[in-house]
Amino acid sequence: MGRDADLDRIVDLVVTEDVGSALLLSGEAGVGKTELLDAVAQTASEAGMHVLRAAGVQFEADVSYSALNQALLPLADLFGNLGSTHQDAIEVALGLREGTPPQRLLLSNAALALLQAGVLKGPVLLVVDDLQWVDRASAAVFGFIARRITGKPISFLGASRTETGSFFERSGLPQLELPPLDDEAATRLVDSRFPSLAPTARRRVLETAQGNPLALLELPSALRAGQRGAHENLPYVLPLSQRLQSLFVSRIQNLPAATQYLLLVASMDGTGDLSTLHGAARESGGDVTLEDLVPAEHDQLVSVDASARRLLFRHPLISSAVVELSTSSQRRAAHQVLARVLSDPERRAWHLGEAALEPDEQVAAQLEQHARRILNRGDAVAAIAALTRAADLSPVDTERARRLTEAAYIGADATGSLRSASDLLEDARRVDPYQRRSLHFAAAAVQLLLNSDGDVRTAHRLLAGAISEGKHGFDATNVALTDALHLLLLLCFYGGSPELWEPLHAAMKQLRPEPPQLLAVAVHTFGDPARARAEDVNELDRILATAMDETDSARIVRMGTASIYPDRLSALREPSWRVVHQGRDGGPVRRHLGGLMHLCLDSYHSGRWDETATLADEGLQLCEESGYSFFAWYFLYNKAIVSASRGDTDTAQALADQIADWATPRGVRSALDYSRHVQAVASISDGNFERAYQLAGSVNPPGQLRPYTPHALWVMFDLVESAIRANHRTDAVEHVRALQEAHVGEFSPRLALLLGGCAALTSEEDDVALRLFDESLNAPGAERWPFDRARVQLAHGERLRRSRETMAARNSLLSALRTFEQLGARSWIQRTTKELRAAGWNVSRADDHEKQELTPQERQIAQLAASGLTNKQIAEQLFISHRTVGAHLYQVYPKLGISSRAALRDALTALEASGFDD
Repeated sequence: MGRDADLDRIVDLVVTEDVGSALLLSGEAGVGKTELLDAVAQTASEAGMHVLRAAGVQFEADVSYSALNQALLPLADLFGNLGSTHQDAIEVALGLREGTPPQRLLLSNAALALLQAGVLKGPVLLVVDDLQWVDRASAAVFGFIARRITGKPISFLGASRTETGSFFERSGLPQLELPPLDDEAATRLVDSRFPSLAPTARRRVLETAQGNPLALLELPSALRAGQRGAHENLPYVLPLSQRLQSLFVSRIQNLPAATQYLLLVASMDGTGDLSTLHGAARESGGDVTLEDLVPAEHDQLVSVDASARRLLFRHPLISSAVVELSTSSQRRAAHQVLARVLSDPERRAWHLGEAALEPDEQVAAQLEQHARRILNRGDAVAAIAALTRAADLSPVDTERARRLTEAAYIGADATGSLRSASDLLEDARRVDPYQRRSLHFAAAAVQLLLNSDGDVRTAHRLLAGAISEGKHGFDATNVALTDALHLLLLLCFYGGSPELWEPLHAAMKQLRPEPPQLLAVAVHTFGDPARARAEDVNELDRILATAMDETDSARIVRMGTASIYPDRLSALREPSWRVVHQGRDGGPVRRHLGGLMHLCLDSYHSGRWDETATLADEGLQLCEESGYSFFAWYFLYNKAIVSASRGDTDTAQALADQIADWATPRGVRSALDYSRHVQAVASISDGNFERAYQLAGSVNPPGQLRPYTPHALWVMFDLVESAIRANHRTDAVEHVRALQEAHVGEFSPRLALLLGGCAALTSEEDDVALRLFDESLNAPGAERWPFDRARVQLAHGERLRRSRETMAARNSLLSALRTFEQLGARSWIQRTTKELRAAGWNVSRADDHEKQELTPQERQIAQLAASGLTNKQIAEQLFISHRTVGAHLYQVYPKLGISSRAALRDALTALEASGFDD
């Protein structure tokens, strides 16, 4: 009643035969969301859509995938239409069988594929009520589906209370807030249900209900006959939320004790399964039967769906009131009954944990097993809750500390919950001081230490000690041990000193029967790539051949780590994007960061500089929000190297200084090398080759390849080019000889391109130099590295011009110029343009060449930025993301011929005065 306009709007959006849509309905408790969902579902069903329903249950929010089970189980006959991977993921997540635990992204894709299979029965409408109580795991899958149904005959309609939070991520989805009924509709509703209500009573009901349909229907019911007829004074009522709660409590209190018992069991169970209630009734010894539900049905508190054999509460507030009215002993008794009658081991373990009052190792062990099962299904948060409860119930301190430590490790590694992990570790240490020797304790402590003010050497000493003193027997199949060794590998890289690598190599030699392949490869290709063997690279290629089918996000990120310096990150673009999307949908924070890091690096080297900047901004925001501040330097580097390459050297220098200031006191030498790399490129961009030579040489001295300094391979062209131009030819020649003796050109195609360019630069004979340039530039795959190739082309063109091969010089220089223009590398554009003029080519002035028309959005963003607003403030004004703002500004700078934000105001003023923008 009174919802015709709302109903029409929703039906027009989600009831469709071809292209579906998503809509989130919100409103206060009792405003009529469920009634509206029912009406939409009926309309959709009558229109030929296949309607799937699910609803969150307040006391089932910790049961993983419970809501997803409701939604997808009606499509069980279509599971066989899915591919085996998707079918396995669905069936394992829904608890239909045992199997490999699905990753969240894989399961989400499987659920979407299942809905697409459901389209065979007609367009699909997925309706999810009470999103605020949907379990975390299901909410992530529903969010994934809602964002990816564009263009498909699938619609998503969800509803939740406005006053409560949820695990469902609403951002970016269309939303409709359902308002209270207007005065006319509210009056009609009351009159239709209570035609004999006296005018004074009706007026009071309308005033206090304030358009809330549930209150409009329930408040008159709570009045005595004399009050409804105005024969007695009306009672003073409480504010709406308290009034409704009090109303339900009073109605429940008037029910027989047996009825209240069954309602409490049903509330604690959360499923409404009548067979469970029947079992609970039997446990009473014959004092209770299902017939005792009749008074609650007569009072319209509950209803029974005979076809589904389920008990349904008329409103969630009724279930909440039942629980609030009960005592703690009554709630524990209900949990005990449910533990006895339920067959599902996970739910039984949870109820046992809730019922236990004293420490009980048997219950604690069952909860721990429950935690491992749900962790394998991808729900780390629920696993932490179960392990923490298991620790509370552990009678032995060592077991309690062990469970707390494992919960802390999961929190730090999988969920990014550093604050809670710190609290859990402190509890574990207090209970059992020896627990700090465990691998899980050390690994979690390392994460906390790195992301606070601790230094790398302290973290390394802590983890290396735990590995060497552990009771794992160096069993290579011990997951905790291999995880710890992968973490130790990163610590060795961060520290950069040879002595840090000794404990890792010692542990690797002791692993039995042999080290895991990926770990063994990464130690060489990531740790000291200049000395990696050909078989290491070949083994990495074999591992990467499996990347497209890999579902373990941790393994994908570790593949990326091993692939950085061999330049194989392009083989992981799609898997890395899967990891990032999984992170955006609530997946592990550390994996999300790792996927972003590797995509940033690959995007930079492959010429996707705008994407690099956008992803780096996302990474920085994630570091700030999650508390993983240690990894911010990685994203600052990516922003800085793009700025340096584009000629925005002031920004590049500021970011490099920020990295160095942070890294120096913490001993993060690798970050310092990355910072110096940025400064070297910025110096070359500014034409200061002597400074560039000094900076590149500080990463790695010329004439040698310092052990465990992988970034030496990335600065080799900067070092050789700047040495030649700064009159350090001997050093340049010696460095090329060291690179050739190390066969770095065989390590990756990009390094082969750069090494060929370095060798050509140092050759004194023109014919030899030009042959080396030709060989490197024409090598297969060289075009995959546009900026590096263009720099070598520029050097080639310069050598050709000096050799008086003018026409060939122009061709090489023009090819380089086109690439630099596409990338927006302004300093290199100017340098190449100058060289072309010297070669007799008529090139327009660089300022005229670079200026291009601004799009309306670019002009708006530029004006706001010039006024002093930050990217975040601009994003809020224009209703776009701050990353989009940053990407637009990166396009604006080269169009205006400027290199910094500070120059925006003058550039825009000049543009308007010239009329160019018009």
